[in-house]
Amino acid sequence: MAASEAALRVLSSGLPHLYSSSPYFNNWKPVFSLKSVNCRNNGGSLHQKSSRMLWKYTRANSCQGKNIACYVETERAKRLESIRCECQRADSVSRITANENIPSISLPVNAGDVKVNGNVDSAKTVRDTSHKTNECSVVEEAWDLLRESVVYYCGNPIGTIAANDPSDTSILNYDQVFIRDFIPSGIAFLLKGEFDIVRNFILYTLQLQSWEKTMDCHSPGQGLMPASFKVRTVPLDGDDSATEDILDADFGEAAIGRVAPVDSGLWWIILLRAYGKCTGDLSVQERVDVQTGIKMILKLCLADGFDMFPTLLVTDGSCMIDRRMGIHGHPLEIQALFYSALLCAREMLAPEDGSADLIRALNNRLVALSFHIREYYWIDMRKINEIYRYKTEEYSYDAVNKFNIYPDQIPSWLVDFMPNRGGYLIGNLQPAHMDFRFFSLGNLWSIVSSLATVDQSHAILDLIEAKWADLVAEMPFKICYPALEGQEWRIITGSDPKNTPWSYHNGGSWPTLLWQLTVACIKMNRPEIAEKAVKLAERRISKDKWPEYYDTKKARFIGKQARLFQTWSIAGYLVAKLLLDNPSAAKILVNEEDTELQNTFSCIINANPRRKRGRSGYKQPFIV
Repeated sequence: MAASEAALRVLSSGLPHLYSSSPYFNNWKPVFSLKSVNCRNNGGSLHQKSSRMLWKYTRANSCQGKNIACYVETERAKRLESIRCECQRADSVSRITANENIPSISLPVNAGDVKVNGNVDSAKTVRDTSHKTNECSVVEEAWDLLRESVVYYCGNPIGTIAANDPSDTSILNYDQVFIRDFIPSGIAFLLKGEFDIVRNFILYTLQLQSWEKTMDCHSPGQGLMPASFKVRTVPLDGDDSATEDILDADFGEAAIGRVAPVDSGLWWIILLRAYGKCTGDLSVQERVDVQTGIKMILKLCLADGFDMFPTLLVTDGSCMIDRRMGIHGHPLEIQALFYSALLCAREMLAPEDGSADLIRALNNRLVALSFHIREYYWIDMRKINEIYRYKTEEYSYDAVNKFNIYPDQIPSWLVDFMPNRGGYLIGNLQPAHMDFRFFSLGNLWSIVSSLATVDQSHAILDLIEAKWADLVAEMPFKICYPALEGQEWRIITGSDPKNTPWSYHNGGSWPTLLWQLTVACIKMNRPEIAEKAVKLAERRISKDKWPEYYDTKKARFIGKQARLFQTWSIAGYLVAKLLLDNPSAAKILVNEEDTELQNTFSCIINANPRRKRGRSGYKQPFIV
């Protein structure tokens, strides 16, 4: 037991002591300054007119950088070696303790099939102790890796890089802080009680929102949040011996495919609410600049357009699936995040005269969006049979087949995939087109945000359980199912060599989805599903060096182009473990549907929208 306690003491110590005890860090001096940058004035708000704020961090002696790096690397190597030694000693002591007073014997390969000195429970104790020791070491390794991925700006933690693989020579943009990638990292730090990094991330990315964003003489709408940013250290003007830190943001101008990140602003709002609910500190969301940032994102999303639907219209590659995968139009993932962000923003917006119209538009959109997704995106065996018998070319206000879906669109795989008990929300809906693929993040976050009804949410989890061999297999969780193959793959992806069948976004398995699965399961009071998935991941994710994704139908291979030590794979696992240990903490992410929305939705259903064109006479709290 003494060895176990020693191991825990070593494991619980963090890297920060390296910095406080090292003489190399004593000569660093923070200097605050402002650089005025000419920004476009498109709206006249104080938030848009404000000068770009840059923080300088001056090193008194820049030549010490190499010494610092060597010192940290040496201390880190010593500490990791100490952890390994202590864990091995603790493991040995645990095994001896579990089998004390037992003579030395040779156990067969399957110890569960025999008795140890006539006691089956002793063999079980050995296995359980070994599993717990391994689980402990995986969690501690994950925390070490997550903290090593932290990026500092002006001496303050500001985010985590996408991947930290020391053996990878092709970095591309994996050394940047991505908004969507940081979300599980931020949640992990919040649940651990480390709030500063999340607060800094929220406020610094907000400053980036006001920057001018241009590609080929065109600027996107105001309120767009960056896809990623990088902290660059550059020489200080006029002083070769000192340097300064600057933020270099990417709004899609440098991204592969040049696609604007629609989901960045939605995730930012969700994290902002989670920060307030976890810390109890509402001063951040009540700040004038933060309130202005929320409004700018909402105005961008709620802007009027040509679309007849309440869903957000986006291009391919504008979310987690950031390459061409045939999701352009109204993908479920964006709609689920949009709905969640609207609910979160409504909680945080300060009541004032200037916000009345915005809140009214927000409420109207919530009602219309929830009805549209629940009514038209949902499929189960009954709905498939209904579509199978659709009449087409209906020109009337009371048409049943409103989107003119041709029954021949029903793919052959769907007949076998759909269980008798269960269902899910399809991936996309447009005129004459239904994307029947199962997209995991969209369905899971529809449960978390209450975009799906209670019955639909349980049905989605029922389907996951029924199709565990397809959606989970040997590593959770398929990003979508099934994969595009053959001619369909060539046409839809453009023969993308990275999105080959059952790889990357095309049916690959992504460990980071563990945390969304866990939140959804906890909300529906079915945590055993998430526990099963986490235990499955623990068998190999650490041995495989925390890859970004897995390939093949059963997720047996590490992704052919997957980065190792992928930060959101690490953080996703940690969030899942933390939430399973403390399920009540999931409330910082969950959206509960309020009574007014439920009543309004019921009124719409009772009004029978399939046959009514004009306004109904029922009373409702919102204007629709």
